[in-house]
Amino acid sequence: MDQPTATAPAERFTAPGAWQHGLRYGLMGLPLAFVALPLYVILPNHYARSFAVPLAALGAVLLAARLFDAVLDPLIGRWTDRLFARSHRAVLAAGAAAAGVLALGLWGLLFPPAAARADITALLVWAGVLMAITYTAYSVASVAHQTWGTRLGGSEAQRSRISAWREGLALVGVLTAAVLPGTLGLDATVIAFAVLLALGWWAWSWAVVPTARSLTLGVLAARSPLAQPRFVRLLAVFVVNGTASAVPATLVLFFVQDRLQAPASIEPAFLATYFLCAALSLPLWVRLVPRLGLARTWLAGMALSVAVFIWAATLGAGDTVAFLIVCALSGIALGTDLALPSALLTGLMDELGERGQREGAYLGWWNFAAKLNLALAAGLALPLLGAFGYTPGARDPQALWTLTVAYCLLPCALKLLAAGLLHTLLIRPARRSAAALSSSLKAPS
Repeated sequence: MDQPTATAPAERFTAPGAWQHGLRYGLMGLPLAFVALPLYVILPNHYARSFAVPLAALGAVLLAARLFDAVLDPLIGRWTDRLFARSHRAVLAAGAAAAGVLALGLWGLLFPPAAARADITALLVWAGVLMAITYTAYSVASVAHQTWGTRLGGSEAQRSRISAWREGLALVGVLTAAVLPGTLGLDATVIAFAVLLALGWWAWSWAVVPTARSLTLGVLAARSPLAQPRFVRLLAVFVVNGTASAVPATLVLFFVQDRLQAPASIEPAFLATYFLCAALSLPLWVRLVPRLGLARTWLAGMALSVAVFIWAATLGAGDTVAFLIVCALSGIALGTDLALPSALLTGLMDELGERGQREGAYLGWWNFAAKLNLALAAGLALPLLGAFGYTPGARDPQALWTLTVAYCLLPCALKLLAAGLLHTLLIRPARRSAAALSSSLKAPS
């Protein structure tokens, strides 16, 4: 009997009935994206308003928990590679355990026990410990799921279909999470998440299995991805740009409630508009890539984001329609952050010869950078607000200006820094390499 080729699993995503394979693999991306919104956007606002936790203390706890989580990601990536070397069942078992911890952790964070709520210090300790555990479970599940898809291999078209199923269903998860808390409440949101998580894992357990590869301990213990200068340069741009996006994500509900003074009933519309426009913009950005290239298209998205947030800084009480437009345009800009950095990473792993070998190691560091973005956002923005006099519910003009600077102008400064790094570290070296290659081809033999 012929042995399956390395690309055989991915070929099923372009064969008749491919949607079934895409759904089985990609469905787990829905609850993993769903839970990110309560964990990273709703939670800070919930603790500040419902439990009166001081912003400086809350920012410190969030920073510590997220840094702890981020530091573990590279180790989780290497461990995931070892699980794949053992069997796909070991990966699924780890994913199931992580999913159970994740569901329980989210419930405990949003609904702390009365003993913890009675004292701010106890509440912060409870939140910090539970966040560290919950974030770790999230990392295990997400790194394992991403690595599974990467190891399916295939042609560029096949790999893009695999990624599209995961990212497309992830956006459905984000949109669902944006609407449910404001319409059904936090308790129903957690129950819905648990159900979706169970369905996602069950579908994943029936997904196409990556072709087994014989990996030696030497391959698994190879030098760190951080020893690759090109990966480090891409990672640096990703961190700065991601921090610029994470700051407004952390502060958006404060801005809506205090600067715009918008009714609570419209908050889901802001979040839904943002993520829906991000999803709808993906085909448009993808069509630009053949003309501009991945890096320059990403740069265009950064420029759009800066322009939109400068406009947002001029908004005030009652400007809800204008802010809906801001959400739409900034969502379009977000499309580049969703699609292009991971495409650059995949191409880089191909060029470095790491595909089918150590995807988990690279994705571990990539997720470390994503978590570092969120940690830096909480560590920068919340203490800055507290230090300059802003507290939730404030109506003082100086406090509201501080909120505007943190929500609108700080992300602009970080986006401009990311754009400069992108041009200096990626676009300019690529241009020089292309020019050198062109010169060598034209030189007489």
